[in-house]
Amino acid sequence: TMGNWLVNHWFSAAVLAAWLGINIFLFTYYFLFFDRDEQYFYTRAILGSALAWARASAKCLNFNSMLILLPVCRNLLSFLRGTCSCCRRTLRKQLDHNLTFHKLVAYALALLTAVHTIAHLFNLERYNRSQQAADGSLPAVLSDMHLQGSKWLNPIHSNRTTVEYVAFTTIPGLTGVIITLALILMVTSSTEFIRRNYFELFWYTHHLFLVYFAGLVIHGIAGLVRGQTEQSMAEVHPNHCAEYLTQREQNCSHRCCTDPEFGSIPAESWKWVLAPIILYVFERILRVWRAQQKVVVTKVVMHPARVLELQMQKKGFCMEVGQYIFVNCPAISSLEWHPFTLTSAPEEDFFSVHIRAAGDWTERLIDTFQLETPRIEVDGPFGTASEDVFQYEVAMLVGAGIGITPFASILKSIWYKFQQADQTLKTKKIYFYWLCRDTGAFAWFNDLLASLEHKMAESGKADFLTYRLFLTGWDTSIANNVALHFDTATDTVTGLRHKTIFGRPMWNTEFAAVAAAHPRSVVGVFLCGPEGLAKSLQKCCHQHSSLDPRKVKFYFNKENF
Repeated sequence: TMGNWLVNHWFSAAVLAAWLGINIFLFTYYFLFFDRDEQYFYTRAILGSALAWARASAKCLNFNSMLILLPVCRNLLSFLRGTCSCCRRTLRKQLDHNLTFHKLVAYALALLTAVHTIAHLFNLERYNRSQQAADGSLPAVLSDMHLQGSKWLNPIHSNRTTVEYVAFTTIPGLTGVIITLALILMVTSSTEFIRRNYFELFWYTHHLFLVYFAGLVIHGIAGLVRGQTEQSMAEVHPNHCAEYLTQREQNCSHRCCTDPEFGSIPAESWKWVLAPIILYVFERILRVWRAQQKVVVTKVVMHPARVLELQMQKKGFCMEVGQYIFVNCPAISSLEWHPFTLTSAPEEDFFSVHIRAAGDWTERLIDTFQLETPRIEVDGPFGTASEDVFQYEVAMLVGAGIGITPFASILKSIWYKFQQADQTLKTKKIYFYWLCRDTGAFAWFNDLLASLEHKMAESGKADFLTYRLFLTGWDTSIANNVALHFDTATDTVTGLRHKTIFGRPMWNTEFAAVAAAHPRSVVGVFLCGPEGLAKSLQKCCHQHSSLDPRKVKFYFNKENF
């Protein structure tokens, strides 16, 4: 429910409300300022309300450009997470929404760029029209002022100038076009599909942010949009003198007969973005320094379906469950860093990742490791630990497809804590559900489940973990094979004691069974998977929780990896 969401995400809600509020305030304040301030009386005579639309959107663009780099300063976020380690975990967890906020700010930048560009296209058209007018109107008179040196208000000084000419030959025009193209490329190349399948395209295109910020800082330097100077307003205020500009006699002696003078609006984008840029430079320097620390690859395992397992050691490396690292292989590319969820448990003396072939870089990495062991650089770990799993008597863990990866770390860690009779572990029973499209993806995780199954049986704790594997995509040959070997002790698809179920889970049935088995427990439901599945599970948690506080309660947790 909305109430629950606000309780769990109050910090995110507060940040979102503050961000929206500041954007609305900046836009409204500057829109009204440029729409009403007398300093821009003559500018508005030519441009109308398009001036206010352009300037108000520019202020919001500066504000959001200031914010866009902060959520991707990983080390800054880790520092904040560390400094608020005494804060409630829900607050620390909100820092994991950094990329969601980054995307939100990026979409705001795209929208504001559209508003700013359209407003300036109107402005250019109106400047052009005023320059060509010869009707003695106020816009026409103001446009002729360039004949007296630096007093000009209209940047278009020739009747032959086109909008296209201004867009590609002036500093604001050219930088505006470049910034907009860079933004379009960055936004379009960061869709889920491209990130998953063509990570390199996303990675390199995203570095156009350097072009974006360089263009942004230069953009306003020429000061093409002008207003009346303070001194000129004191001498010839538009309230008294505007009418004299269009109805002036030849040898006018009135004080209003002096032409108004105009000055540029100073460039200020650099003031907004300077601090975040410096912070980001420090972030990149820190990443380079951390990457130089030696990583020893202790074991390389090639699993079926082209999944590479790397077990590594690094001095001072300290991980928690649910965290991730960035991996770089200089032999392939010194620039590319790819994120991978850690699959080892904190109790182990190494840290590991499982890398499946999904794109050029991973393909080349797997090929390289089959020939030799290249040098690997690691940055991290990052992210908040998924310690909530250990706080429930009963845990239902749901992993869909590659969403299984963080549960490798969690399942191993729970087993170690269980064996060592760790007092922080309240878990007495785990239900684990894995939804997968193809059998190939099961292979590496099978080994882990098989070893856990074996260890639990040896300790006489075989019932500690109940797992259900759901194959959501299969063909007739698999189905026929299963039918032939239906009465075998182990599963024909996975070789495990628990049989693979074909099709999707009937969640109502699963929840009802857990509720019946644990009528007085608090059950934590954890998902690493798609949004649609999250909604189904959230609904089931609500439906199957008893209103009686002494009876079963289901609490839903969506992990962000």
